[in-house]
Amino acid sequence: MDLRNETYRDSLLYFIAMEPTTIREGYLVKKGTLLNSWKVVWVVLADDAIEFYKKKTDNSPKGMIPLKDAKLTSPCQDFTKRTLVFKVSTAKNQDHFFQASHLEEREVWVKDIKRALTCLQGGKKFARKSTRRSIRLPENVNLSELYVLMKDQDSGVKELKVEKDKRLFNHCFTGNNVIDWLISEGKARNRAEGLMLATGLLNEGFLLPAGDVSKDGAEKGAECVFLDQIEALYYFADSGFFCEGYSSDEDVIMKEEFRGAIVKQGCLLKQGHRRKNWKVRKFILRDDPAYIHYYDATKGEDDPLGSIHLRGSVVTAVEYVPDSKRQEVDGNLFEIITSDEVHYYLQAATADERKDWIKAIQSVAKMGK
Repeated sequence: MDLRNETYRDSLLYFIAMEPTTIREGYLVKKGTLLNSWKVVWVVLADDAIEFYKKKTDNSPKGMIPLKDAKLTSPCQDFTKRTLVFKVSTAKNQDHFFQASHLEEREVWVKDIKRALTCLQGGKKFARKSTRRSIRLPENVNLSELYVLMKDQDSGVKELKVEKDKRLFNHCFTGNNVIDWLISEGKARNRAEGLMLATGLLNEGFLLPAGDVSKDGAEKGAECVFLDQIEALYYFADSGFFCEGYSSDEDVIMKEEFRGAIVKQGCLLKQGHRRKNWKVRKFILRDDPAYIHYYDATKGEDDPLGSIHLRGSVVTAVEYVPDSKRQEVDGNLFEIITSDEVHYYLQAATADERKDWIKAIQSVAKMGK
């Protein structure tokens, strides 16, 4: 049909304008609506709905969540053993639960969903705001900005190695140190106000309890769950925290690979070595001694499925993977070849994400030498 026809052209422009805009997409863990199982899905946030797919390559979504008159809850604390969960409740009171792989991932998803909901309510088109951060905190404290300041290596809360009850807690700090820092930096006028801010950071998942004292305080459900005590230990949600005991020399050796601070984390598609099938795994990249661990994304981080020692390794982008069908995986692939010449094939969600992972792994590989 001739595009110069005015009626057809106007109809085409209207159709294009009505097409939903993709705002964000990526892997998240989702709770089943009928069963209680949690599974990794590919999630696409549009300006009027959230679609989720069994696989990224699927053409048809497994389900769709309309955002009109929906409500967002974050953090969602309906599940005591799961962190970084947020909930989307539809106008028909159907609850959908999603879990991010790390704190920053949850924050960007929540931020974009909130703005999409606001735009729908106001009849406006979704448009991204500037990500430029204000140096001065607003009157109503932004906990995300406060968290960034607390993590600053030069002027933030200092991470410690604390020995307690025959255990060694790495990359943690005490509750009273947090309150002291908030007051010294002018974020709180007194300890009571500092306790309120610290409790907010704890409830939002920016800070996590370490050790029995702080965990007991967090689980009591009191008005202020954060404890202003030297015995109460906490850690940053995306730090390199781990705890080790003194049961044997083997435990200490095994924990050595977890000593590095977390450089990057997120979900990637990984090819199995035996069956050559592809599964979504959560990856955590740590600096010196240069390890990347991968986990079942639907479970916790207590037991990694495996690890890759990056010292002396080579990482490059690749266009295809041997022994893999093109319809199974295509695009944004990269390969890690270890010093023992073991090949690992991975796929990122986007070209930019692949570039970021390759750059981060190359940097850590050099650091671990």
